[in-house]
Amino acid sequence: MPLPPPAPFPIPGSEGKFRRVHAVVRRVPHGRVTTYGRVARAVTAAGYPLSARAAGWALRNSPEGVPWHRVVNAEGALSAELSGNCEPGRQRGLLAREGVPFDERGRVRLDRCLFDPPDSDAFFFPDGEASP
Repeated sequence: MPLPPPAPFPIPGSEGKFRRVHAVVRRVPHGRVTTYGRVARAVTAAGYPLSARAAGWALRNSPEGVPWHRVVNAEGALSAELSGNCEPGRQRGLLAREGVPFDERGRVRLDRCLFDPPDSDAFFFPDGEASP
């Protein structure tokens, strides 16, 4: 059984960026996926420079209601499972229930379900919460 992810710790200057990652991922439609790089691009375009790795870190400790499972790596691999951030089969099971297609190697068929988040998605916060 993999270890649970560590508790979040403050990274100076990351709060606004991480909230924007969560805002972008909340807008990925049911049955679709995006990549860490595309999330990072949208957040960066909103004025908050961010790497794909940092987007993954933000999702590792995401709040309830953020569909973290809809973000995969650029090859369609399930990075959350590969890194041990969730139990084996969990991310795949959540995606399969949404109808996301997989290839024979177990990777998401990006050619069929890739969602490219608009840069403006980095400005949508739940419950009318103000933009930082």
